[in-house]
Amino acid sequence: MRLRKKPVLCNYYVTYRCNARCGFCDIWERPSPYVTLENAQRNFEDLKRLGVKIIDFTGGEPLLHRQLPELLEMAQNLGFITTVTTNGLLYPKQAEKLQGKIDMLHLSLDSPNKDEHDKSRGVACYDFVMESIKVAKTLGERPDILFTVFEHNVEQIAEVYHKICLPNHLLLILNPVFDYNNVDTGLQLSPQSLKALKQWSKKKYVYLNEGFIALRQDGGNHIDRPVCKAGSTTLVISPDNKLVLPCYHLGLEEVPVNGDLYNVYRSEKVQKLVALEGRLPECEGCVINCYMQPSFAVELNKYWWKALPSTLKYNYLKGTWKAMLR
Repeated sequence: MRLRKKPVLCNYYVTYRCNARCGFCDIWERPSPYVTLENAQRNFEDLKRLGVKIIDFTGGEPLLHRQLPELLEMAQNLGFITTVTTNGLLYPKQAEKLQGKIDMLHLSLDSPNKDEHDKSRGVACYDFVMESIKVAKTLGERPDILFTVFEHNVEQIAEVYHKICLPNHLLLILNPVFDYNNVDTGLQLSPQSLKALKQWSKKKYVYLNEGFIALRQDGGNHIDRPVCKAGSTTLVISPDNKLVLPCYHLGLEEVPVNGDLYNVYRSEKVQKLVALEGRLPECEGCVINCYMQPSFAVELNKYWWKALPSTLKYNYLKGTWKAMLR
């Protein structure tokens, strides 16, 4: 049973450029402009009309966009919840300009070991994450630690949790890695690792959507009975102001917005693509967290029930329900 028909989230790629070279990501390899304030303002207004509640300012590295503070403020003025994920390299210098403008700030950290984390990111950024934590706390911000889980680092969760998160009163977000396009990340987490993750999800100050675990145990999205609702729950906007369908990671179609996102999204062409969500051959076995999380929130099924406790937990700990009422 469908609970919500309107989209809830916008992944707004402010640039594909990045100052890191993560081996499990190919976004930084794409040439890219930066979004303009003029296009963003028009799109924000149309996103509001379409029913979107949350804008994820993403990339690449979103802090590379010099006007990110203005973009965030524009979004908040229209009542959106804002979220940003950063590798931390630029946050300490920009923190004061960003203060109060990010409702959900995620700092990426994949290992408690400096050398291991820096190697996975292709650049020395571990120390910047540690500095970002200190700076954010000084400014009264409440960042989260976003930990991308691979088979090789499951055992390191405990050290990150006990030595970094708990002493700093930070929420630990566990993000199981996924494959997409030609990026082979080592998707298969063993049954033992999935079991360990499920146990971690019960701990205080740990967020893990248990729907992710259930979906992986079920073999991912199946095109004959799709779970994924990427097209109808999430709008993806590229740095060159195009609507990307059915999702960024497939990116089979890019439709120019041309200053009229509202009508472009509602057009027959786009809605035909939206209707194929989760049903394309490339969608078989998909477990991409970015699009499954909103998908779990709009349809009453087993994954909705699996996701509910973690969703309530996060909203309670972060107070995002208050931002919803802005």
